[in-house]
Amino acid sequence: MKIQDNLNPSLLSTGIAGLDNILGGGLTKDRIYLIEGEPGTGKTTTGLQFLVEGARHGESVVYITLAETRGELQGVGESHGWDMQGIHIQEVLPSENLLQPEAQYTMFHPSEVEMGTTMQLILAAIEERKPTRVVIDSLSELQLLADTPLRYRRQVLALKQFFASRSCTVMMLDDRTAAGIDLQVRSIAHGVITLEQSVKEYGAERRRVRVVKYRGIAFRGGMHDYDIQYGGLCVYPRLVAAESRVMEKREQLKSGLTALDALLGGGLEEGTSTLIAGPPGTGKSSLAAQFVAAAAERGQRSAMFLFEEAANNLLNRADGLGMRVRGPYDEGLLTIQQIDPAELSPGEFATAVCRAADQGAKVVVIDSINGYLNAMPDERFLTTHLHELLTYLGQRGVVTILVGVQQGMLGGQMSTTVDASYLADNVLMLRYFEHDGEVKQAVSVFKKRGSLHERTIRQFSMSADGIHVGEVLRGFRGILTGVPVYLGNMGSAAGSESGVR
Repeated sequence: MKIQDNLNPSLLSTGIAGLDNILGGGLTKDRIYLIEGEPGTGKTTTGLQFLVEGARHGESVVYITLAETRGELQGVGESHGWDMQGIHIQEVLPSENLLQPEAQYTMFHPSEVEMGTTMQLILAAIEERKPTRVVIDSLSELQLLADTPLRYRRQVLALKQFFASRSCTVMMLDDRTAAGIDLQVRSIAHGVITLEQSVKEYGAERRRVRVVKYRGIAFRGGMHDYDIQYGGLCVYPRLVAAESRVMEKREQLKSGLTALDALLGGGLEEGTSTLIAGPPGTGKSSLAAQFVAAAAERGQRSAMFLFEEAANNLLNRADGLGMRVRGPYDEGLLTIQQIDPAELSPGEFATAVCRAADQGAKVVVIDSINGYLNAMPDERFLTTHLHELLTYLGQRGVVTILVGVQQGMLGGQMSTTVDASYLADNVLMLRYFEHDGEVKQAVSVFKKRGSLHERTIRQFSMSADGIHVGEVLRGFRGILTGVPVYLGNMGSAAGSESGVR
């Protein structure tokens, strides 16, 4: 999913590429925007990124703080590695003299005195600096000073008129500590952006951003994942596969195994998704790695996303099977990303996979679907997330391979946690079966949308020479149950030297 820089001169970049993407390019100039969210959601970081972007382009920018000190804000900027020299921080804070008994008001309500003083300091800073970008942090302080909803709304309206006449683009931050969701400012602001966070039973907090309102702009609605990293907010726009539909002829990609390609009707078509399903240990991940090795032999890029296995273990296992995977990894043709399940959000994962496709990967492996679903057990609509991701990859001609672990080892009641017919265009099934005192393996193609394929069940084995797909297993009934019945006349099937090893 490409997140392009803002190319519209009438819009201002927020300094957050993913947020600009959601906003349709950035913020309309000379308008007021409300950034709301509970403490800890990253509002201050968002405001500072907005100003850092302006300072980078030589603009005059001002941060007006009604709660935090200059030192605290500079500390936030330094923690992200930002140059704070071009940002003027105007403190509008209560004096420490208010702690003295003689400084307490007796005849007037504090709001009647302090509100006017606060507004004068804000306006004076704007008149002096003449900024193009302003951040006011936070509105909850003004709301408390105003004392009544009417006075508060009138003050905000006055600020809006003041800034409009001075060509300022303003972010007003609201931490919702005064009175929950502020519908007063929502109705006045040109745009409203909400930052949310939720605590999971295990792992990191889940953070999401939503554009509630943006006048005159076709923004991307819904919830979008984000997190706070070194360097500021990183927003992962919700994937909408329909935005990238293309129509073109697709070719077949070979596996490098003649018998497997024959079983598949020639190979896997570009733009299709393939589920390799089977019990643990049947060779699903190794078979996926075979397609990666074949792509590398053709000079094509691949990407693997591992939920359950360390990258080093994958490379060592491929070496043991004689697959050329480590070489492409060292050369940069193959990227392997080991996913930390406790830190993952669906948006972040989708962005990483789409980035690999945008950088030229022709084969993408997700190992495994079970790990993906178990990594985010509290999330809803994960299958829909995955369907959108597979559609996006398909429209870019990527061959996507999903590894699915089935529960159980033998028998007809084995099941998987994914809906194969909904997600995958092709389904390869690996099975154990018992014969003559040995546990052997078989492979078959249950579904293939791109072309005709064999309906047979073939031998499958792995050795130091690689993966072997052998003869058709004839003369048996019930191989897929794991307990076949020998009917005789099997030819060169399971018992021959060329059979299962």
